[in-house]
Amino acid sequence: MSTGTPAKPRPDRSTIEELAGHEFPGGSYRIAHWENVILTGCTGAELLPDGLAHPIALFHLPIYGSGTSIAEMFDLGQAESDLSIMIESYDWEFFQPLHEEVCYTVSGQVASAERCQNSSGQTYDRIQFRFDVFDPHRALCARSIVTWHYTRDML
Repeated sequence: MSTGTPAKPRPDRSTIEELAGHEFPGGSYRIAHWENVILTGCTGAELLPDGLAHPIALFHLPIYGSGTSIAEMFDLGQAESDLSIMIESYDWEFFQPLHEEVCYTVSGQVASAERCQNSSGQTYDRIQFRFDVFDPHRALCARSIVTWHYTRDML
């Protein structure tokens, strides 16, 4: 499938591998009550009691809270286009519940980056991001591991 625009040049293997260890600036994030209402509503669920945040917040809280964006993550791996990213997994670990109106500190980094080939011989870069979410007392509350495949020459 061609989009009519020339593909970006494939980054060197070493350029991709050197991404491992890259740290995002870090920052903080607070799940507002209104945000939790909307996110919970999108799942079709009822609000959780006692200001508990719906786990779906772990899709965006770690990325935005660590000082990055999906667009920056695409750029970091030199995605050929927005259509060239394939999701391998989103792995969430909760060590304690998340709550509305709590200021969480978030750190993020590229945990691993490697050049791969699928069973058809097509090249892709597998980049795994790790985000840690801490409460105001610096206790680890949650971890999000996001793994994407940056396809090469497939569009």
